[in-house]
Amino acid sequence: MQAKRTKELQIFRALHKQNKSSLLFNSPAELKQLYQHDWVPNLKLPLFYGIWIALGIIAWNSSYWALTWFCYLGMGYIQMGIVTFMHDCTHSILFKTRWKNRAFGIFAMIPFIISFTAFKEDHLIHHRHNRTPKDPDAFTMGKRGVGDFILFYAYAIIGVFLTAIQFTLIFPLKVLRGKKALIHWGEIALHIIVMWATFEWAASQGVIDQVFAVWFWPLIFFGFFNSMRFIAEHYGCPWDAGPLVGTRTVISNQLHSFFWNNINYHIGHHAYPGVPWYNLQKLHTLLLPEIERVGALIDKSYLAVFIHALWQGPETVATTKPRNSYSSESFTKNSD
Repeated sequence: MQAKRTKELQIFRALHKQNKSSLLFNSPAELKQLYQHDWVPNLKLPLFYGIWIALGIIAWNSSYWALTWFCYLGMGYIQMGIVTFMHDCTHSILFKTRWKNRAFGIFAMIPFIISFTAFKEDHLIHHRHNRTPKDPDAFTMGKRGVGDFILFYAYAIIGVFLTAIQFTLIFPLKVLRGKKALIHWGEIALHIIVMWATFEWAASQGVIDQVFAVWFWPLIFFGFFNSMRFIAEHYGCPWDAGPLVGTRTVISNQLHSFFWNNINYHIGHHAYPGVPWYNLQKLHTLLLPEIERVGALIDKSYLAVFIHALWQGPETVATTKPRNSYSSESFTKNSD
């Protein structure tokens, strides 16, 4: 484990040098402290699942449409938080042991019909090649052709369906081979079995409409939250400029930070992906002078960034030259 952390620090030093920035962490002990695991913050896991289930029960039994749809919205919001736990599993940092990260990652993805294996492989490639032509998640970048506009706005509106297609079929068929491919298709088979058994039981009990509703509609709301978060994390950041300036942190509010497990402190996560979610705010505080020096983007609102992106449309390299956040409330300033 220590060798892995040391290698990660060496990789970050090389990436940071590309930005012509001075490394903030000169002491390995200072960085090592941020890598320390603590089981107490992960007690949010049963809390989140408890809230998700409770909202589902209320929606199931509610005769008031406003309350029902509010519960669906809340379930989608909580699912976004559960996915950020799964996200830490892709870096093997939610739990100390690797098998626990894989087990929870597979379990967490069952309602989404997406394999953890495919998502993990895509995500790690994204980290290695963030905001470069090799970044599999950089679909917002293009030449602003018709296809670019269709894909960009389709993701913003029906991203949950496109994501399912991407990680169930397209990415696995293009990239996964050997053992990873077998594990991926095994996960898909597991999802099919679980879904078949669930809806078979629902049909036998005459509640198939209720089961479908508490599964499907929260996913639609989750898709909106996920598209907004995903686009805000990198849209408009300088192209091929390294982990700091190629990523945006959204300060937002403590509600999002709590329920989305600090994923909004995204600059620090890309700089040091081995730091667990509960230490990302501390990492942000320590990185802030360097973030400001290099002019990395910090904004206060996911929704504001998302609306700006929808107004501007797909990106080009010319539109992502190093600059400050468009927001007048940004914490960043020019590095000139």
